[in-house]
Amino acid sequence: MMRVFLVRHALAHERSRTNWPDDSLRPLTATGKRKFRKVARGLARLLPKSARILTSPFVRARETAGILAAVHGGRFVDCQELAHGEQPRAVFALLRLRSGPAVVLVGHEPDLGLFLAAAIGADGARITFKKGGAACIEFAGRVGAGRATLRWMMTPQILRGLRKKSSTG
Repeated sequence: MMRVFLVRHALAHERSRTNWPDDSLRPLTATGKRKFRKVARGLARLLPKSARILTSPFVRARETAGILAAVHGGRFVDCQELAHGEQPRAVFALLRLRSGPAVVLVGHEPDLGLFLAAAIGADGARITFKKGGAACIEFAGRVGAGRATLRWMMTPQILRGLRKKSSTG
């Protein structure tokens, strides 16, 4: 069994050809970092300690993964398969290569929504992640399209609220 946690990068600066002619270099805003630290504390409560964090190589995703790794304890690995514009089949291939019981994928929209729809067999469905939002899917056997079960999907607001909950409820 493999659990996959999908996380959209936190709030980034607006696109600007002047400031970031290469969109892959666009960073998180100070507000995005601050809010995602709270999200990460809630999300870390849901992640197994063994979870591996894989991220898009884009700066905003790497910064998001770095915050999560600092809170969760661990490191993250850049994966081109998670770059903005990659197709779900590239993500399925990545998961087959980097197998483990729990994997966190930090990426972009609409890519995460397209992957989630393909994974749960809902191709064509319009699934969107808020910035800093997350979902968890589970593959009981082989990783592939239509083989996952959606366990949960949460907004950043819900995840921030989880950081305050005690372990007993």
